[in-house]
Amino acid sequence: MHRNAARRPAHPIRPARPARPVRPARPAAGRSRLVAGCIAVAAVLGLSACGTASGALQPTTAAATPGSASPQQQPTGTAATTTAPATGSDGATGSGPAAPSAAAKPGTPGTPGTPGTSGTSGTSGVPAQPAATARTTSPAPTPAPTPATGTPAPPPAHPGTATKVIGSTASGGRTVALTFDDGPGPATGQILDLLAQYHVKATFCEIGQNAAANPALVKRVVAEGHRLCDHSVHHPQPFEKLSHDKAVYEIGAAHDMIVKAGGPGTEVSWFRAPGGGFDADNEHIAAGLGMSSLGWSVDPRDWARPGVPAIVSTVQQQLKPGGVILMHDGGGDRSQTVAALKQLLPWLVAQGYTFDLPAA
Repeated sequence: MHRNAARRPAHPIRPARPARPVRPARPAAGRSRLVAGCIAVAAVLGLSACGTASGALQPTTAAATPGSASPQQQPTGTAATTTAPATGSDGATGSGPAAPSAAAKPGTPGTPGTPGTSGTSGTSGVPAQPAATARTTSPAPTPAPTPATGTPAPPPAHPGTATKVIGSTASGGRTVALTFDDGPGPATGQILDLLAQYHVKATFCEIGQNAAANPALVKRVVAEGHRLCDHSVHHPQPFEKLSHDKAVYEIGAAHDMIVKAGGPGTEVSWFRAPGGGFDADNEHIAAGLGMSSLGWSVDPRDWARPGVPAIVSTVQQQLKPGGVILMHDGGGDRSQTVAALKQLLPWLVAQGYTFDLPAA
């Protein structure tokens, strides 16, 4: 009995066997394999770091899909990730290659999307795989990203200095040149009648789309010995802020529209920038089409309809020999301009002025 009693206390010791420090060695071996797998994945993907300090590969919070942004990566093609639009798209769309996202995590290569689009172009980078699949899946190598190919860059703007903007008559002396902008329009015929009455030759700076819509008036201007001037297609302002290729279109297309409306042999000798918005670039564009840049020296602001007396007095006060007067035959109600011209033509004759064309 004493011998059996001595053995009984030994039984409570047996439950301590599961706590042997030998069994946790298996997770350590699994972790080693996991770390080794992580290193292999990192080597394939070119990762500079893998997982966390403990060596475990952390799953991403949301898997990225092509054309969508993960929480760590902005979509390719947004304003935050693309280069500034090239000069020439009317702000529209960018034409340069997309810049890499500043918020993208290292080691998530992908193909940049088409610039100027938002959120639906390009291929997202390969996200890190969860630990559960990283032990059995070996991702295929991701090809190096290729730069997106944008639209061809527009011709560079002219780097030179501005050319001379004309503000005087061809002959000088006690001469004056009358110029009319923004037509042809409803008032053009009335102005032509007045000019014919006083045997005056003037210059008409026409809007391209107005010339295309009123070819009969353009033909009449040419037939009666007046001269033509390019005033752009749509009269955009500020004209000097246009991109180079937009300015090329506004000037070149207007020139072609006016020539077509006038018929064979029509010449367009000058270009007048809307609002006087000349710069070196648009002046050289005009020169390339054989046109001089035409300004003015007298501006009665008849377009604002300040009243007939105000138009007449401004011309009388500002005019000096050899001056170029700016008036309008289009762009709105020009009844004040017609009424003022009825007073100005006989006054100019009485002052000893003869009528001339602008210098070229």
